[in-house]
Amino acid sequence: MIWYPYQQMKTMQPPIKIRRAEGVYLYPEDGSRLIDAVSSWWSTIHGYHNPVLDDAIRTQLDSFAHVMLGGLTHEPAERLSAKLQEWLPGDLNHCFFSDSGSVAVEVALKMALQYFMNQGDTQRTMVLALEHAYHGDTFKTMEVGDDEDYHFVLNAYGKSKYVVHIPTEIYALEQAFAAYHDQLNCMIVEPLLQGAGGMRMYDVSFLNRARQLCDQYGVLLIFDEVATGFGRTGNRFVADLVLPDILVLGKALTGGYIGHAVTVANEKVYQGFYSDDPAHALMHGPTFMGNALACSVALKSIALFEDQNYLEKIKKIESVTCRELSGFTDPRIKEVRIMGGCSCIEVLDEKTLEGFKEFAYERGVFLRPFLRYLYTMVPYVMEEDELVQVLQVMKDWFRH
Repeated sequence: MIWYPYQQMKTMQPPIKIRRAEGVYLYPEDGSRLIDAVSSWWSTIHGYHNPVLDDAIRTQLDSFAHVMLGGLTHEPAERLSAKLQEWLPGDLNHCFFSDSGSVAVEVALKMALQYFMNQGDTQRTMVLALEHAYHGDTFKTMEVGDDEDYHFVLNAYGKSKYVVHIPTEIYALEQAFAAYHDQLNCMIVEPLLQGAGGMRMYDVSFLNRARQLCDQYGVLLIFDEVATGFGRTGNRFVADLVLPDILVLGKALTGGYIGHAVTVANEKVYQGFYSDDPAHALMHGPTFMGNALACSVALKSIALFEDQNYLEKIKKIESVTCRELSGFTDPRIKEVRIMGGCSCIEVLDEKTLEGFKEFAYERGVFLRPFLRYLYTMVPYVMEEDELVQVLQVMKDWFRH
């Protein structure tokens, strides 16, 4: 049997069985039709069954599905690396592929630690991270995360001596650097928008100050844009606003078709490994890194993003959402937050949202709130009337 994610298997409700998906719609076995307002965990930005992406998979499959990058290479991986080098800001030029966002963050953290070890500096063992951070469910990503609801298993080890968590406040940032700057190898953030930690949004001034302090004290800055990349914040990448040393991408990288991710390092980080000494090599190698099907569909996904002016689509999504949720309030609501292609209604008590998933299902919408957060991360191809329907269902919940 399937062991489902984030569920107590003994008490969980049966999942909705999907037989087909097209555009922004999921088609369950019962004959109903659901707007997917969370984009399959924020990844299917082009919708389902996109003919361009379908064709990319089929065309590559005629040659081969996968060839390992250990001692071998192939054109799809080379082309995707070259495209990202051209497309990403600054000197983010060196692509290390992996098979999931969590693993790609692990790679980034490993890069940051080894960067200093390769220079003979073994004192920089600490990471500066954010309160309410979520970077994945593998062990080091849980350690730099800060969410008891997901990572409580780490309580078995006690408080980590290698990670400091701070709020998104400049004073706290400056205090942390004053106290730990000579022990930090990196600072890692979900820039502007913290996803699974509660769709928390903060100002770019915090990132600008972080960049200044990292430069001042020689600390590497890592942006985890697995969720925020490809337009979700209204920016193509937050890295276009503030340039990190290491950028992590996943989820929408392949348009939601296949699990794939990339850790992109700048020239300084790459040169820290480029050596005649074999011990300075990055000893990491996921089996399916650079998967040819994933690289091929990622190239087409990027082309769609560029050619069809997705930033304008996202701006329209944000505008419609602001219009529909403007002035919306309820005594049970703590805050309404909107940024780019994300919106969130945070309630005071998570019991307020009990039964919402079923309520939305009956009204043709798939939304999956968690804890106190009722949120949307819609596909960018969603039409205005479909988006209005989603937002109306959210509002109706508080009025029924």
